[in-house]
Amino acid sequence: MPPAKNQTEQIILGIDPGTTIMGYGVIRVIGKEVELLEMGALHLSKYPDHAVKLKRIFDRCASLIESHAPDHMAVEAPFFGKNVQSMLKLGRAQGVALSAALSRDIPISEYAPRKIKQSITGSGAASKEQVAAMVARTLKIPMESLPKELDATDGVAVALCHYFQLASPRMQAGYSGWKAFVSDQSDRVKR
Repeated sequence: MPPAKNQTEQIILGIDPGTTIMGYGVIRVIGKEVELLEMGALHLSKYPDHAVKLKRIFDRCASLIESHAPDHMAVEAPFFGKNVQSMLKLGRAQGVALSAALSRDIPISEYAPRKIKQSITGSGAASKEQVAAMVARTLKIPMESLPKELDATDGVAVALCHYFQLASPRMQAGYSGWKAFVSDQSDRVKR
């Protein structure tokens, strides 16, 4: 059973779905402080049956939810590839991860791979290595302590992307852009 949370604390579970490796990361946000609770990768290539892989994904997501009681789940959206069979399998993997959260009434957000990379590194075309380096820097993790699977840091990046979206003034108040935000803050903005 996870410890009780205070009012300003949020737990975010990030999932980078895959049928060979599923990356995941769990972060805790208290105010503007962010800390890593857990990250890892679920290796699925040893299971030849696709249905067994899906069950393992569901079970791991359910276990993470049970352990950390996240307030949000963020998932990387599948990218459009040329191989239809790969896309179907990836969509199923994402679907079972989502169903683990839905079965526990956890809100879900989905982010495109480019959006995640851009929110973490500033570039939607960043490499997995660049994302891992920025995750380490953001969470003050020594590079040598990172897991060798970059899917794990990708999972953390998904969670961080969601945190950055929640922290954005536009997202909090539903502003249509910076002009609307500045207009609403006229008492705080000098012209």
